Amino acid sequence: MLKKLFGTSPVEAWVIKQVDDGLLHLCGQGTLESRDKRKAVLAALAQGQFQGAVRLAGGGLVLNARLFAALVPLDDLTLTDDGQAHWQGRLWRVSQVPQRCWSFEGRLVAQQGVNVGGLGLVSVEDVSGIRRRVDPDTAQPPGEVIFRADNELEDHPLVAEPRDERRPARPASRREWRDDNERL
Repeated sequence: MLKKLFGTSPVEAWVIKQVDDGLLHLCGQGTLESRDKRKAVLAALAQGQFQGAVRLAGGGLVLNARLFAALVPLDDLTLTDDGQAHWQGRLWRVSQVPQRCWSFEGRLVAQQGVNVGGLGLVSVEDVSGIRRRVDPDTAQPPGEVIFRADNELEDHPLVAEPRDERRPARPASRREWRDDNERL
């Protein structure tokens, strides 16, 4: 109650990783961590100028706000049951961003996949630029690879055959000492 009285209660927001044409890459909900008053944080959000930490729900991971395209107060974005969102007077498709992509600083692409609500769009890292730079001649495997058991290439069997030669028995009462100066 004191936090609400003094205006320092945390601000909860939707965390949007990337905004494409008609598509939001949504990380989920998070709490904005700031020493500023709630009213100042909401004003910074409205102007798109919030700087600080974002504690993401579900794992307690704290990331810098600069990693995200938008932070939207919970009341300003509404999710529908069919995987869409109402935001800024528009209807957007939503792609869920998995935790591994929250700190990714490159471009994301949406693919059909399985997410929390069932089938829907899931965001993944865009690696098309890397694929274009790969030389197709060097990308082919060098030849046929054959997997064998560890000892298959060995010349000798695992268990040695018994030899006819027997070592001379050592006398039990006599100790032998090694002479390090002696050459073998």
